[in-house]
Amino acid sequence: MHGETDNARTLRGILFMLATVTCFSVTDSIAKYVSPDYPAFQIVWTRYVFQSAFLLLFLLLTGHKPLGVVRTGRLGLQLGRATVNILSNCLFVFAVGFVPLADAVALGFVAPLIVTALSVPLLRERVGIRRWSAVLVGFAGAMVMIRPGSGVLHWASSLIIVVAGLYSLYMIATRVLSETERPATTLFYVTAMGLGSMSLVVPFVWTPAPLEIWALMAGQGAMSGLAHWCLIKAFEHAPVSVVAPFNYAQIVSAVAIGYAVWGDVPDLWSVAGALIIVLSGLYVMHREGAAARGSSARVRPLESRPRPSDPSP
Repeated sequence: MHGETDNARTLRGILFMLATVTCFSVTDSIAKYVSPDYPAFQIVWTRYVFQSAFLLLFLLLTGHKPLGVVRTGRLGLQLGRATVNILSNCLFVFAVGFVPLADAVALGFVAPLIVTALSVPLLRERVGIRRWSAVLVGFAGAMVMIRPGSGVLHWASSLIIVVAGLYSLYMIATRVLSETERPATTLFYVTAMGLGSMSLVVPFVWTPAPLEIWALMAGQGAMSGLAHWCLIKAFEHAPVSVVAPFNYAQIVSAVAIGYAVWGDVPDLWSVAGALIIVLSGLYVMHREGAAARGSSARVRPLESRPRPSDPSP
């Protein structure tokens, strides 16, 4: 029975992760749909408005005290992380207006590879030759998709790589902050700073929009909040190592939405490049998981290790 319960929880975790990536695909597709006619700052501002509403609801339901959420011992890093998030959101909304949705999503998958590369100088982590090889292969996959100088893909494709680099810094900052800061505090700063900064900018770029466009932009904010909630639930039900690879399922939903809305069909080069990136990312996840298990085994307390007389292996 216990095994069945664990399997059921794992399945729910996987389903929540699949819901997460679907919500993100819908969010990105709405941003792409409205971006040709409306400023990126206005679109991102709407996203932060609804993300703030999600955060407020989350804090109320979980009983967090306002002053406790605001208190931080690493204000500089919190503000820096929030700034990187704002820049990456604005650049992505701008770039996705010119790039097919599936290509943008696939190019964004180089982020875990960039994190691996940056973890050496920024986190002093050791990265072996096999993981370095996977990083290089993943970047080669990105170049296969972009094909610099070919004129096949829009120049904005390169901005997606910049976004992936910024998101990598965001993830590294998140990893550092997780050692001392509460998740609610980190979520508060990125949301509050995003809403505050975009609220200062949006009056200068404000573009009137009909009700249906406002409904779409409101929907992308709501879907973004729902995606973050599903992600939290996914990690509650199953280990990160189990559900994280399902993040790559976003390419499936992105292709489906891109075809249904814009008639985009990825060409052979795009499919090949995306496959290279995904396989490289999965290999990096596998190697990091193996390294984490090895580290856990090395620090295992002596009294918890099986003795020669123990029947367990």
